[in-house]
Amino acid sequence: MNNKRGIAQAFSNPSEGLGLRPATVFDVFGMSRTLTRSFCDLCQADHRDDPMKLALWTANKDPAAIRDWIDAGASLWVATKREEVVAVGGLRAEGEISLLYVDPDHSGQRIGATLLHQLQDELRAQGCTEAQLRATKTAHGFYVAQGWQDAGDPTEWNGLPQYPMRKSLHPVG
Repeated sequence: MNNKRGIAQAFSNPSEGLGLRPATVFDVFGMSRTLTRSFCDLCQADHRDDPMKLALWTANKDPAAIRDWIDAGASLWVATKREEVVAVGGLRAEGEISLLYVDPDHSGQRIGATLLHQLQDELRAQGCTEAQLRATKTAHGFYVAQGWQDAGDPTEWNGLPQYPMRKSLHPVG
């Protein structure tokens, strides 16, 4: 092929300068900010600016609660740019992705997709052959584009729609 450089760039890491790592207690303020801003600013289709829904969702997203999650052994990951937390992801036992949120200032940069792939790789390393999650209305299309499939009828959590989804983690051969 004559355009090897162009092809290499097309398939290069779209999130240059992005760091992915397990979260630590030193990340709790950035994680809290990212989770809250992402939900409040990007998920209007879910909360529709309803103060009660916003309050219910953000109630356990403060730094102290997140520190408790980490202290309890939660598997939480962060994506960082220049040491700033720009996305947060989480895993639960039995192959569940518990959360994946990107700061609004960094949405549309493939950071969510990059962190999602990391979480899926972590589940594979744990021996999981299938992953599950509950998507927000806002994120449903994102997950479909990442190869996830609906796994049942939508449910509600504190008045917010949740879409059960699953994805095979078997290697594509």
